[in-house]
Amino acid sequence: MQVLTYPSRGSLLVWTVVVQLFLRGSGTHADDGTKNCKLVFESESERKVLRRIEPLARKNFTAEMQIGEAKYSYAFQLCGDAGGVPGAGVIQVENQKTGPKITVIGLYNATEVIGGSDYVWLIYGNGEKYDTHCSKEQRKAFVMIFCNRNLESGQLEVVQENREREQHCYYQFKLESSAVCPPLEYKLSAGSIILIIAFCLLAVYLVGGFLYQRLIVGAKGMDQFPNYAFWVEVGNLSADGCDFVCRSRDREERPTYRGVATEPLEEEPEERDDHLLPM
Repeated sequence: MQVLTYPSRGSLLVWTVVVQLFLRGSGTHADDGTKNCKLVFESESERKVLRRIEPLARKNFTAEMQIGEAKYSYAFQLCGDAGGVPGAGVIQVENQKTGPKITVIGLYNATEVIGGSDYVWLIYGNGEKYDTHCSKEQRKAFVMIFCNRNLESGQLEVVQENREREQHCYYQFKLESSAVCPPLEYKLSAGSIILIIAFCLLAVYLVGGFLYQRLIVGAKGMDQFPNYAFWVEVGNLSADGCDFVCRSRDREERPTYRGVATEPLEEEPEERDDHLLPM
């Protein structure tokens, strides 16, 4: 007779918690990335731009700014909870005597994206309303991400807080990253292609000629060089031609003394004085 044993209630509860944590972790990973961002106007083109900056997801970027005696800290996260605040894409933390005051500047469930060849503008809207400025409208954050191939993800910078207007106020931030850089395209010009072909043919000629001279003909020393006699003659002729064209000295040597004539002196005819001799 086989006896069936059932797990105790305590162990069953432990296994239930483990399974829930596993499923929760799996769901978190499935929802990670830019999929958490909800676009104001859903479109495939904006989703494509968001996927370009996917490497910046799950990273917290911080910046600080001081205006007078007030000191502000900012936190930004791509499609994630900035500073641990649920739903907040950008937050502002003001250090006060009573404690830090957190203001949500923009939510990632109201996202707009503008993409260019080497930049991406990320807009978070539906932030907390202004107290007295900008007709008490909701805050908005502009995060400008520019191309920098030397940085995977740079430092967040506060450009400005534009609130000296009646409407359409915003916070502006700057970030540099290689994620928005266009892929490099390597194109060879016609001249480069001709040079590559010429060098390849020259290499084949030298290697093939060397092997033929050494293995087939049995040449030794400099004679292993293909067409050695021809190239030596070409070199000598080239040197003579260069010497003839480029050098300016005369070929005929001038006499040392100016008084000496260059042409040979004519021999004077021998005087006949035989008629003066006595007969």
